[in-house]
Amino acid sequence: MTKDELKYEKQQLIDEGKDVSGVAKEFDELMEQVERDDSTELRTRMLSFLDKLSALPMRDGYPYHEPSDLEGIRRSRPAGAGEIRMKFDDKMLPDRILGAWLGRCSGCLLGKPVEGIRSEDMWGYLKDLNKYPLREYFRSDVPEEITKKYKIDRTRPFINNVTHMVEDDDLNYTVTALAVMKKHGRDFTPANVADFWMDNIPVNHTCTAEKIAYRNFCNLIKPPLSASFANPYREWIGAQIRTDFYGYIAPGNPELAAEFAFRDACISHTKNGIYGAMWVAAMLSAAPGEDNPGRVIEIGLTQIPVQSRFREGITRVIGWHKEGLGFEEAILRIHRAWDEKQLHHWCHTISNAQLVTVGLLWGEGDFEKSVCRAVQGCLDTDCNGATAGSVVGMMLGAGKLPGKWTGPLNDTLETGLTGYTRVKVSQLAEETHRLLESGRGRNVT
Repeated sequence: MTKDELKYEKQQLIDEGKDVSGVAKEFDELMEQVERDDSTELRTRMLSFLDKLSALPMRDGYPYHEPSDLEGIRRSRPAGAGEIRMKFDDKMLPDRILGAWLGRCSGCLLGKPVEGIRSEDMWGYLKDLNKYPLREYFRSDVPEEITKKYKIDRTRPFINNVTHMVEDDDLNYTVTALAVMKKHGRDFTPANVADFWMDNIPVNHTCTAEKIAYRNFCNLIKPPLSASFANPYREWIGAQIRTDFYGYIAPGNPELAAEFAFRDACISHTKNGIYGAMWVAAMLSAAPGEDNPGRVIEIGLTQIPVQSRFREGITRVIGWHKEGLGFEEAILRIHRAWDEKQLHHWCHTISNAQLVTVGLLWGEGDFEKSVCRAVQGCLDTDCNGATAGSVVGMMLGAGKLPGKWTGPLNDTLETGLTGYTRVKVSQLAEETHRLLESGRGRNVT
C-alpha cells in the first residue's frame, strides 16, 4: 500500500465502525516508512498489519448494520422487498433499452471533460460564460483566459472535438456486463466476472478498487476476498458505475436486477460499495414501469439494508426534496458533508449517489435537467451524469430523448473491451433485447 492508500484505509475502517485506536500509531509509522522504503521487510510487515486490521473490533454504539453477503443483505432489507414486480408493456422495451444506453452515453459525455474539476471552478466557468445553470454539453472553444482561470484542460473530450462517445470506464463496464451475460447467461457467477475481466480488459483500463481486485485475481485471491484484501477503495464508486446493464436485462424485477449487480460488485467492493451497485440496477429495473423518478429511487432502496449509511444518505436527500429545498442548496449541503478535496469523499459511493439522487429528483423526469443537475453537482461528474442519464433514458425511451443530446453520439461508442472497440449504440441495445427475449436475462421461472 502507498501512503495515500494507508490514509484511505484508516478512514474506511473508521467509516465502517472499526475501533482503530489500538493501531493508530502503527498506521502513522507505516505511512512515514512507506514513502522511503520498498523493502521485503516492509512488505512483510504490511501484510501482517493488514491481517491485524481485518480482526479489529467494532466501536461501541455504531448504529449501522451493513452485511456484504447476499443473504445478509436480503435479510436486512425492508419487508416485502422481494415481492416487488413492475408492470409495463413489453412492446415498449426496445425503445426504453435504447433510451437507457443512449442516456448513459450522453450523460457520461457531458461529465467527462470536467471530471475532477472543483465546484468553484466549474461554477465560475459556467457563470463567466453565461451558461449557468448547466444546460448543454461543455465546449473547449471558449476564450483562453476563461480556460486558464478555471484550469480547464482543452485536450479532454469536449463536444466540439469528438464525433462519438469516446472510451470511458463507465461504458466499458456496461458493455462488459452485456458480454458476461452473453457468455454465461443469467447464472453467471462472481468468478465468471473476474475471469472475464482478466481475459478481456487490460489492467491499465482499471482504476482504484477494480485495479486492486484485478491484482488480487492475479495473486489467486478469489472473490469475495478479492474485494477486501488490501483494498482501501472498497466503498468507492467503482461498482456503482458497473451495473446499469443488470437493470436493463431484468426489467420489472428489481430483486433479480440487484442480485445480478451483487454478483458483479462483490468481486471488488464491500458494504456500501455493493449497495450502490444494487440500488442502480434495481432503479433501472423499475424505470420502464414508472414515470416518477422519486418512486424509482425508492424502489431501488428496497433492495439494500435499512440500517445502512447508503440508505441514510439517500433518504436524507429525498427528505430535502419533500421539504421543498432548492436545487442549489441541496448541492451545497452535500458539499458541506463531503470534502471534494479529499479523494475518499470525492470518489465515495454515497456522496456520488446523493448527487445522482439530486439529479433525478430536481430533474423531475426531464432528461436535460436530470443529467445537467447531476453533473453540475461536481464530484465524479461523468459517473453521475451517466447514471442519471441511464435511468431517465429508460423511463422515457429513445424516442423522447432530445436530439441535442443524442445526435452528437452518432450512434457510436468506443470501448477498451475486446470485441467492442467501436460499436453502434443501437447494436448494443438490440443485443440487450435479444438476450432478454431469449430468457438469459429475465427471470423465467
